Amino acid sequence: MAMPKGPQAFPRTEYLRRLSAVKAEMKRQEIEVLIVTVSSNITYLSGYTARSGYVPQGLIVCLKDEEPCFIVRRCDAPSAKYEMFIDNSRIIGYPESLVGNREMDGFDAVSDFLRDNGLASTGVGLEMKFLPHRSIGKFKAKMPQATLVDFTDCVTWLRLIKSDLEIAIMKEAAAIADAGILRAKEVIRPGVREADAAAEIIATLVRGVNGKPGTDVSDFHLCASPLAATPHTRWSEDVLHQGSQVNFEFGAVRYGYVSALSRTFMIGKPSERLRRVHEGEVAGMEAALAVVRPGITCGDIATAFNSTIKKYGFEKETRCGYSIGIDWLEPTASIKESDRTVLQPNMTFHLLLNNWIDEDFGYALSETFRVTETGAEVFTTLPREIFVM
Repeated sequence: MAMPKGPQAFPRTEYLRRLSAVKAEMKRQEIEVLIVTVSSNITYLSGYTARSGYVPQGLIVCLKDEEPCFIVRRCDAPSAKYEMFIDNSRIIGYPESLVGNREMDGFDAVSDFLRDNGLASTGVGLEMKFLPHRSIGKFKAKMPQATLVDFTDCVTWLRLIKSDLEIAIMKEAAAIADAGILRAKEVIRPGVREADAAAEIIATLVRGVNGKPGTDVSDFHLCASPLAATPHTRWSEDVLHQGSQVNFEFGAVRYGYVSALSRTFMIGKPSERLRRVHEGEVAGMEAALAVVRPGITCGDIATAFNSTIKKYGFEKETRCGYSIGIDWLEPTASIKESDRTVLQPNMTFHLLLNNWIDEDFGYALSETFRVTETGAEVFTTLPREIFVM
């Protein structure tokens, strides 16, 4: 029985719009064929979200074809047929003999496909920065007549400005993230294991809200005392107790798109230092969001925040955020003073103001927002407060 198509995150016209933008850039760089290997970019151009990218695979975009082809490990082909908008005949599974093979791999199947279809002597784009040197060498050896062009980050930068359909999906994810923090308010108590608190919150991120489940679990950070000054730790085997500070940073996922947020929790009375930092951070966030509008730069947002918190007697060493979308972080624009990326409507950012001030002291506050024609629209709806338990 053939694999049916599953629920599609977007209509076919949306994917064709994205492919059209990619093809325009391909023409500009005189590329006939593009091999997309970055998983987030494959998601963007096809709807595929399965985690099969740990072995070679490639989405083949050809100027002459309306739809791309996907070369993937054979056992993963059914999930691609279920998730991708493209016709099932254009999803090609390569044999298991190419997996765990020291001499050959899935990129042999990709290059063979190009050669067999008369595409191995044209301009071929590769996302070279994310390919092993050995794999690039393989493409050169198997397609000696091709002109290989580095297409790294070109698709990623096209993702920077979202469509209204993408914005709607990210708002669905934001509502789920809000629910995660509200669940945290119910479970953060003295005597509760960090693992049990994490389990309850993550369950909420999966169950979702408003009839919309979370479709994946993204990075989840529960950083509790004495690790409240760490940015990227998970829960530990410890038990929460009176006086524990718990910093949360997590995101909810809808069809690969993430909306993230951070909040600080305190079991017991917050210290004067924590209250002071919180006051400055909230003022800094308000100042940063107030300057957002088309035409300013990412650096302008960072400057607004940094200049505000200095008035409260502290600084933030790390950047103030980044572009967000598929698979959370988009490695393009950063909210830091040196970034001159000009804001345009429907860019989306994670305004990440989490601040790790000393080895034993940190604070968490962040929002996901989009740039509108007139300012910033924050996706999450929670109050910006220290949640005191």
